[in-house]
Amino acid sequence: MIYLDYQATTPLAPEARDAMLQWLDGPDGTAFGNPHSPHRMGRQAAAAIDLARDRVAALFPPNGQVIFTSGATEAINLAMRGCPGKGAISVSAIEHAAVLDTAHAIGKAHELNVAKDGQCNVKQDIPNDTKLVCVMQVNNEIGVIQPTVEFHRKAKEAGALYLCDAVQAYGKMPLAGADMIAVSAHKIHGPKGIGALWVRNGIELEPQQTGGGQEANIRSGTLSPALCAGFGAAAMVAKERMEDDAAHVEALWHRARELFADWELNGSAEARWHGNLNIRRKGLDVARLMSDCRDVMFSAGSACASGSGRPSHVLQAIGLSAKKAKSSIRLGFGRYTSMEQLELAAEKLINAASQQG
Repeated sequence: MIYLDYQATTPLAPEARDAMLQWLDGPDGTAFGNPHSPHRMGRQAAAAIDLARDRVAALFPPNGQVIFTSGATEAINLAMRGCPGKGAISVSAIEHAAVLDTAHAIGKAHELNVAKDGQCNVKQDIPNDTKLVCVMQVNNEIGVIQPTVEFHRKAKEAGALYLCDAVQAYGKMPLAGADMIAVSAHKIHGPKGIGALWVRNGIELEPQQTGGGQEANIRSGTLSPALCAGFGAAAMVAKERMEDDAAHVEALWHRARELFADWELNGSAEARWHGNLNIRRKGLDVARLMSDCRDVMFSAGSACASGSGRPSHVLQAIGLSAKKAKSSIRLGFGRYTSMEQLELAAEKLINAASQQG
């Protein structure tokens, strides 16, 4: 099988797997201590979590703290629901469902429109009653890099806080300046089930689940040393390999663009993470293509919305009709994708698509 769905999840890095195994049983079977216990085994587990936190924090801006969560969705909910003050929440129309659905559930949500190139329109104003602005750094469906600097400034001018969903940017590029940043381990070759919310110093969030307050009295629940260690190892490797990974992705991008030269690109080619190729072909039946190419793993859009039957809200936000949106596919590649795999997958997809007429 050829895996081309890096925006949905990424293969587990060997370094992350090794780090996790040390805390699943350990060399002598004693690595099961509760990291919040005061005895020796607890302190050892806590030390592993402290090391992981430092490694994860190394990819964030300075002057903030890392709160471990069960994933980016929990991190986003903690940031949005726990945000201090009263007022509306302004979100871009192409945010992940974790942001959009939460904003509408909280109420007083204002959607920011998006240009045809996939970037949130910087010419629009932030409503005066806004308390929180949410604009992601890299879109998960089309890979377009958003003008985060401008919206961080707009948030400050409106007296609002700024939350950035950096799930698709973390470990791949320097992170945007923000008041809060949400990330996920399994998008950088770490384990599923763990993420983090970075919170700028001085911001006090309202806890959203009561209990022991293990994470700085903001987030309760016993942490998993294995998951934290895996996240930390993945973050450390991502930091060390950031330039090499980016160069590899760039080479894959240019080859993919050559191979799919006859397909239409969705979103900007320049302001984009080049590990995301979202393309469309007139009349393409994506469900049939997936059936015909079962050994190529790709997406018909955001993995979180697959199977819903609804066209992508992101593709519709940039002006595509429902028909064009439904004839689009997303190919995602990264560190462990070889050029040979990309070329073979492209051959299979192109041949199968041509059989559709």
